Amino acid sequence: MKKVVTWLLMAVMVVSLAACGSTDQDSSVAGGSAQSSEGSESSEASEATSTAEEEDYEKVDMNIAALKGPTALGMLNLMHEADAGSAPDNYNFTLAGSADEILGKIIQGEFDIAAVPTNVASVLYNKTEGAVQLAALNTLGVLYCVEIGDTVHSVEDLAGKTVYNLGKGSTPEFALNFLLEEHGLDPETDLTVEYRSEASEVAALMANGEATIALLPQPFVTSLMAQNPDVRVALDFTEEWNEVGEGSTLTMGSIVVQKAFAEEHPEALQRFMEAYAASVEFTNGEDTLETAAQYAEEYDIVKQNVAVKAIPECNIVFIDGEEMKTIAQGFLQVLFDADPASVGGAVPDDAFYYNAE
Repeated sequence: MKKVVTWLLMAVMVVSLAACGSTDQDSSVAGGSAQSSEGSESSEASEATSTAEEEDYEKVDMNIAALKGPTALGMLNLMHEADAGSAPDNYNFTLAGSADEILGKIIQGEFDIAAVPTNVASVLYNKTEGAVQLAALNTLGVLYCVEIGDTVHSVEDLAGKTVYNLGKGSTPEFALNFLLEEHGLDPETDLTVEYRSEASEVAALMANGEATIALLPQPFVTSLMAQNPDVRVALDFTEEWNEVGEGSTLTMGSIVVQKAFAEEHPEALQRFMEAYAASVEFTNGEDTLETAAQYAEEYDIVKQNVAVKAIPECNIVFIDGEEMKTIAQGFLQVLFDADPASVGGAVPDDAFYYNAE
């Protein structure tokens, strides 16, 4: 029997994956104290971003929220440029430990742009009656089932187990429920699922042995395995999804924008999108990985040595336009078919997708 989750709960509950957090306090980073050495990699990435000194326009103030996880990792160089005063506009970044710290402010219009779980983007669109749009996808599948032991080798093996999960009301919950049901298991009766608000909480339980099976995203998986060598990856949820997901793609994280902001500042939004795409390329670049990992530690997202290993596994992307629409529609339709509440009661119409023809 599927769980019934109200829209209000969906709007304030915790991510993912995307968007997973590691602190209890918002951390404002633009104009902050994080400093880093300037190397050739940073200089090359900065060249991809236009500055106000190079362009004849007045900078626009933007309030941007991200979660301490893959979504923030994709913004590393952009945050660094904001601190250095070389970003295309005046970016004020807020890093949050969990999605419920920022969702209310998104609904109230306090954040112009935000990184949230993909299914939560749909919930926000439905709840605000179209005031929030999907601008890009930034994280694909990064969710894993980890275990202390050697008993889980298939989804069916989760029967009778206690599994710790994060983000009740967002992608990790619905991805787990979908896979369980596709393999003939009832999430309500065939196993016990314990939810925690942040990935860091789940990781801590696994690190000290209080939990033996859990769902976690990167980079927390890599960090956990470094802390506790008895932890192993039991299941890759992206692979499991691909087997039963009806051709859809598991997409954990996205970028949303206030429709009013997009209409009032289309040029500034375009500059942000271009700068963000360049920042994602910087994070994923083989030659810039070490610098990106350094930034990850300076912004208190994850330790540098962990980031170097985790970033290549984080599936950080920048996908917009028609490709974004195709991937998101397929993913949201699968979730809707499994539980309409998971996407806010309805699969969004075409107006949900910013700048998708």
